[in-house]
Order: sequence, then structure tokens, then C-alpha cells
Amino acid sequence: QVQLVESGGGLVQAGGSLRLSCAASGRNINTYAMAWFRQAPGKEREFVAAISWSGNTYYADSVKGRFTISRVNAKNTVYLQMNSLKPEDTAFYYCAAGRPSNWYNGPYDYWGQGTQVTVSS
Repeated sequence: QVQLVESGGGLVQAGGSLRLSCAASGRNINTYAMAWFRQAPGKEREFVAAISWSGNTYYADSVKGRFTISRVNAKNTVYLQMNSLKPEDTAFYYCAAGRPSNWYNGPYDYWGQGTQVTVSS
């Protein structure tokens, strides 16, 4: 079992930056793909970014060039650096881990509880 705990969310003005962290415990994540998803009120959960065990990265078109996913296996932690934030980035952000057949759709086996990101205009 892998437990995931997200942190780093908060309120930021449009154009600002936040860095989300996802700390894993219970098992070393170095053989897992890690991903971030988000869900806004009244909308379905959507893929944001993923990073393979070898470091290859994948992004949703809506965040490409603004967000960066990274991992530090020695710390069992994954990060999401979010720059040039927009009000439409407001959502609950979830960390996920697994060995998905598809980076964007998963399925991912483990999920965190999420952290709220709010971007004001």
C-alpha cells in the first residue's frame, strides 16, 4: 500500500505561482508512475500531469508550458510547480500513483486526499 499526502495548496492571485508537494509513505515510489489530477466544482476530474518512473513527463494541453512535474525518489516525493496561474486553474488537486496503461486515463492505484488551489482574478 502507498499513502499519499498533498500539501502546498492555497490562495494566489492570477499570474502567481504555487508548488504542490505529494509525500508518499508505505512503499518506495521509484517504480511507480506519479500524476496530478484536479477537479473543479461541478466538473469531472481531469488529468494535469504525469511523470514516469524514469522521469518522462506528460502534460494536459491546458497547463503545458506553465506547470512542471518532478520527482525526488530519495525523498519519496513528487512536486507540481505551477506558474502563471489562471482563475480556471482553481480546483482540488490530487496526487496519484500507479502503473497505468495510459498516462492520462490511468488507472492509478493510489490517491491522496487532495489540496485546494484557488486563483483569484
